[in-house]
Amino acid sequence: MKLHWLQHVPFESLGTIEDWAEQHDFDITCTRLYEDEELPDVDDFDWLIIMGGPMGIFDYNDHPWLTDEKEFIELAIDEEKTVLGICLGAQLMADVLGAKVYPGPAKEIGWFPIQRCAGAPDLIPEKLTVFHWHGDTFEIPDDAVALATSEPGINQGFVFKDRVVGLQFHMETTEESMEALIENCGHELVDAPFIQSDDEMKAGLPNIGTVNKSLANLLDSLLSIDS
Repeated sequence: MKLHWLQHVPFESLGTIEDWAEQHDFDITCTRLYEDEELPDVDDFDWLIIMGGPMGIFDYNDHPWLTDEKEFIELAIDEEKTVLGICLGAQLMADVLGAKVYPGPAKEIGWFPIQRCAGAPDLIPEKLTVFHWHGDTFEIPDDAVALATSEPGINQGFVFKDRVVGLQFHMETTEESMEALIENCGHELVDAPFIQSDDEMKAGLPNIGTVNKSLANLLDSLLSIDS
C-alpha cells in the first residue's frame, strides 16, 4: 500500500499517522506544497492525507498552488482513494465537495471536547477531548455524514462514501507538534473563550495517549475497507 501526504508548512507533519503507516508497511511519499513540489499521478498512491496549515483555502494570491491542490484532491476522491483531511485539509475537502467554508463562530485553539453526532459511524469515541487550532469551519457536504461537533456549535468532521474523512481537529498531535504550532502560530493566542494559553495547552498533554489511540482505531477502520 502507498500513502501520499500533502504538507502546507514545514512545522505541520504527519505526527503519529507516520508511526501507524510504518507499522502497517505503507510506502510513504510527500508533496511539500510550500516548496512548489509537483503533485504525483493519482495512480501512484492508495491513500491521500491532507494536513493542516495557517493559510485559508481561498488564499490564492499568497499560495497559488491551492488551485492545483483542490483539483488533485477532487480527482483522488473521484478515483475512490482513501482520503483523510485534517484541519485545513478537511476544509479543502469540504470545498471540493461543494460545501461552504467560512470563519467559525469562535476560534478553537487548545484542548476541548468534541461529541460524535447521532447516527455517525463509530470512527471516533462518543466523547473525546482533542487538540484544536482553527478559526474557519465548514458545512457538511451533500451526501456526507456529520461526524462530530463541539460546544461553539462547530462542525468537527464528516464522512463521505465511507473512505473519505475530514477532521477539523488534530488527533495526530504529539508534544513536539503542539510545541511547533505554539512556536510558529503563537500570535493567535489571545484572550478568548475557546483559546487556551500555552501553559493550558501543555497541561492538556495527558490527553495525547487516548487521542493517538483513537486515531489509530480510525485508521484501522479505514484500512479494513481496503482489505
